[in-house]
Amino acid sequence: MGSSASKPADSHVWRAPGPVGVSHDVVESLQGSIETDRSRAQTLELAVQARVAEELKKLQAQESAALKAACEKASEITSEDDPAQKSQPLVSKEVEALRARLDKRKQLRQLPDSVEQARSNVVACLREHDRRPLDCWREVEAFKEEVRRLEKGWVDKTLK
Repeated sequence: MGSSASKPADSHVWRAPGPVGVSHDVVESLQGSIETDRSRAQTLELAVQARVAEELKKLQAQESAALKAACEKASEITSEDDPAQKSQPLVSKEVEALRARLDKRKQLRQLPDSVEQARSNVVACLREHDRRPLDCWREVEAFKEEVRRLEKGWVDKTLK
């Protein structure tokens, strides 16, 4: 067990019909060449960089032509008298008016005294019982009840 291989060792080796030989001229040209692997790699890299630079120039030319065409088209559209087109000062005024309306909506109303009192009771209790916050459950429930009343009043006012 384990002393024999589980698969037969069939190795496929290619054998040339005759001796593999390289001509004397090829050997001399390889030995006499001053070109190394590194120099060949550098030459190839320079060729690739030149090709990439050439392609980039072509793409830049195409993009600049497309940009020029788009600018001309845009100038044609803006030059026409179109009521939907608005000038920049008019748009700026509209944006400022919308901002002003939004700022008005952000105004917070003062909380009723009952809600504010319940909130301050919860804060005071939590500060007093900082190691035992579960002792403040009565104050928390009172605050929740005040918030429920406030929310119910707001919903009733909104629905009517």
